[in-house]
Amino acid sequence: MKQDRFDTLTADQRSELMSRIRAKDTRPEMRVRRLLHGLGYRYRLHAPDLPGRPDLVFRPQRKAIFVHGCFWHRHQGCLRSQVPKTRRDFWLAKLDGNVRRDRRNQAALRDQGWGVLVVWECETKDLDQVAGRVREFLA
Repeated sequence: MKQDRFDTLTADQRSELMSRIRAKDTRPEMRVRRLLHGLGYRYRLHAPDLPGRPDLVFRPQRKAIFVHGCFWHRHQGCLRSQVPKTRRDFWLAKLDGNVRRDRRNQAALRDQGWGVLVVWECETKDLDQVAGRVREFLA
């Protein structure tokens, strides 16, 4: 495969690296899941019948939690959300599309009467703060 002249990896190496990025069961998501389970909350995962397939779903309360990666979902003001310097047009289109999709899905959930909370990857470093936000959200 052809190598981008700015990339330090070959196309095969980049492909292998990118194939390891998961949509479900990410490290931040697992931190939040363990935290909530330890606090006694029970939830469903990745409900396919809801817009955006929320990471955690609390059906009786009609509440949904998304655990977003700061880079992939463009967490404003976060150092992890910087756009790569190479192929900027590609990355801006890709990441902006993710943000638009997130907004559409969250609006659709709210239109259906669901509450929505987003927990950002960088916030999972302080699980006490996350616990407080979730308790307030689910109350």
